[in-house]
Amino acid sequence: MTSKPNIRDLSLEEIEALIASLGKEKYRARQIMKWLYMGGATAFAEMTTLAREFRSRMEELTRISEPAIDRIQESRDGTKKLLFRLDDGLFIESVLIPGRNHWTACISTQAGCAMGCKFCLTGQQGLKRNLNPSEITGQMTMLRRHTPEGPEVKNIVLMGMGEPLANYKHTLTAIRILTSDYGLGFSSRKVTVSTCGLAPQIVQLGKEVCVNLAISLNAPDDQRRDELMPVNRKYPLTELLKACRNYPMPGRRMLTFEYILMAGLNDSPADAEKLARLLQGLHCKLNLIAFNEFPDSAYRTPTPEAISIFQQILLDRHYTAILRASHGRDIFAACGQLSGQTSSVSSPPAE
Repeated sequence: MTSKPNIRDLSLEEIEALIASLGKEKYRARQIMKWLYMGGATAFAEMTTLAREFRSRMEELTRISEPAIDRIQESRDGTKKLLFRLDDGLFIESVLIPGRNHWTACISTQAGCAMGCKFCLTGQQGLKRNLNPSEITGQMTMLRRHTPEGPEVKNIVLMGMGEPLANYKHTLTAIRILTSDYGLGFSSRKVTVSTCGLAPQIVQLGKEVCVNLAISLNAPDDQRRDELMPVNRKYPLTELLKACRNYPMPGRRMLTFEYILMAGLNDSPADAEKLARLLQGLHCKLNLIAFNEFPDSAYRTPTPEAISIFQQILLDRHYTAILRASHGRDIFAACGQLSGQTSSVSSPPAE
């Protein structure tokens, strides 16, 4: 691999600084970003609004690289899972989720994950490394150029492999490129960061960008959350919810709490009552997700009756509680099922 920096890893300000060091006008950085993210340029030679000499100089100093699509799988429900090969031979996965009139892209921020959540297949892989900004945004640029659904993506959720806030610096750079007029041009209202609960980084994120925040909660008390999510031992519920209360959500936007329902563990009516009390006073909504089983998992999916009762209790307490359909279970593309494996795994239980 070349030692030249990947220009897709650089922020607008960093590209401006590089160009200024060459004695060129800073506005050229915006032209380069537009070529990279809106124009789909994969080489400086394609950037025809720049002088040939300047293009040659940039090619000497930097490179342009994106993750490569290795495989695309399609679910019975239309969901698509993409396996990306990185420059160093590691693999990550992204998911395209169909909606009524649009698509949502679920993208990764790490290869593997160090958080060790017991209900998540990605967490069982361990952390291989953080993704660079080019590898985060590159999932979107490749989707746009190489899939028919890519141009129809309206929402981006950083909920794929890895914990976004554990790769804070690179995730922040990627978010700024995703939402920049000179980058991919997504509204901040259409970008959601999902976290298992890194409280200090939640507060910091709210100071630096304005995107939607989703918190993976999954238990109404510290004892069970400690068991399911080791991060809770460092940032228990009191500290996590304090950070959530300090997270700025403008206008009518609400925090999202994701709650994965696991049979006999956190899905009882008493658990729903406890959860309602825990979140009292927070301007939030709840996404309820039936656990998606995977090989060797110790947990099981609750019955539809148990899920319905749990949801109704929250609705009766005046919460917005949405039961999220799990897309792509038959290809291990649903929440908690991503692994970055290059070989096929046995199918999950039939629905």
